[in-house]
Amino acid sequence: MSLLKEFKEFAMKGNVVDMAVGVVIGAGFGKIVSSLVADVITPPLGFMIGGVDFTNLKLVILEAAGQAPAVTINYGKFIQSIFDFTIMAAALFSVIKIMNKLKKSDAVAEAATAIAEPPVQEKLLAEIRDILKSK
Repeated sequence: MSLLKEFKEFAMKGNVVDMAVGVVIGAGFGKIVSSLVADVITPPLGFMIGGVDFTNLKLVILEAAGQAPAVTINYGKFIQSIFDFTIMAAALFSVIKIMNKLKKSDAVAEAATAIAEPPVQEKLLAEIRDILKSK
């Protein structure tokens, strides 16, 4: 029974729950980024470069014989994967940069309002000082 209790304590720790939420949100965000790249960025980019597809590039080591398929090095798929990764990394970089810019502008606005208004203690001390001066 103590093993079950220890597992429950481990599973209910804040870090484990936070990590699980992060993984789920990360998976959802991954789908968003994949859709952004595949559905929004890649089509116009493919149009601009003339629809180049590297996946069919290969080096044939041994031709197909009878029912045995050809032995090939599919370097085109590798090049296409690098190309797709580069597009995805650039898109993700852009999204994060925009999010950081928005977050930074919110922090600047928050800091500006915090500077404009002094804390309550200072207001009270200023009021006490003014009352003492007037007497």
